[in-house]
Amino acid sequence: MIKDFADWLVYGLMKIPPDSELGAAVHFFIFDSIEILILLFLISIVMGIINAYCPVDKLRNFLITRKLYGFEYFFASLFGAITPFCTCSSIPLFIGFVKGGIPLGVTFAYLITSPLVNEVAIAMLAATFGWKITLIYVVSGILLGMIGGWILSKWNLDYLLTPWVREIQKKSQIETAEWNQEKVAFIHRLPTIISDAYGIVKGVVLYVLVGIAIGAAIHGFVPDAFFAQWMGKDNLFAVPASVILAVPMYSNAAGMVPVIQVLVQKGVSIGTALAFMMAVVGLSLPEAMMLRKVMTWKLIGIFFGIVTVSIIFSGYLYNWLL
Repeated sequence: MIKDFADWLVYGLMKIPPDSELGAAVHFFIFDSIEILILLFLISIVMGIINAYCPVDKLRNFLITRKLYGFEYFFASLFGAITPFCTCSSIPLFIGFVKGGIPLGVTFAYLITSPLVNEVAIAMLAATFGWKITLIYVVSGILLGMIGGWILSKWNLDYLLTPWVREIQKKSQIETAEWNQEKVAFIHRLPTIISDAYGIVKGVVLYVLVGIAIGAAIHGFVPDAFFAQWMGKDNLFAVPASVILAVPMYSNAAGMVPVIQVLVQKGVSIGTALAFMMAVVGLSLPEAMMLRKVMTWKLIGIFFGIVTVSIIFSGYLYNWLL
């Protein structure tokens, strides 16, 4: 339905040719803006209900006080792998985790893995490159989330969350405690939950739109050939170059599979192409703009730095294995 509306608005009402660069960019912006804002609102409501009725504080204390030997990062990464979200779509759930007080390292494990691995991308990778490459990609994507989340957890970076997030956390805890004490019925809690969800959307909408606009411009106007020339097999620095070139872009994993197929056909090594894909779907300027409402620039820089280094290492490892 959203796609049909975007088609009608861009190609019908605005009369922009569907095969033009401008048409691709504008359609991308409208479709993703509507989809992500609706998703953010709905997930915020769901997380509000969960925070109100489920013992999130007990889950938080369990994750903090119990020694789980790293399995908390595995389950967060596995959850990220089975949720069909791209980077920007997974951010609303990330905000919900942070709002509920889930440890930041565990939350990062989810955020890293969620856009990298999903069932659609797995099916497309298997059909295009076979199960060996697909299995290596999936396992490394989950490991990347686990290791990245574990490293970030050891640095105690909660103080780099923005005051806006800390205020939401505090408000959520107070409301939940009051409701549980007074045993407020769901029908009376719902207006507050919806109001809080609207407040979250209102607080991040500018960052979301700016981020999507950046992704739309790159999606519509930057040709694949621009990247292919820097990623040839003869270039020793092809892997880090591909990762750096990928960061400004924005796409989901399923959308990138045909792109890397073309890059491989043009002579790019499979490991370099997979690293490029991971960087496009796992890191992007649109993602940074959306995360800015939740994190300080320092925390965003640390997060991007850890994931970038991990993807570069993975790219060289892919080339060695494959």
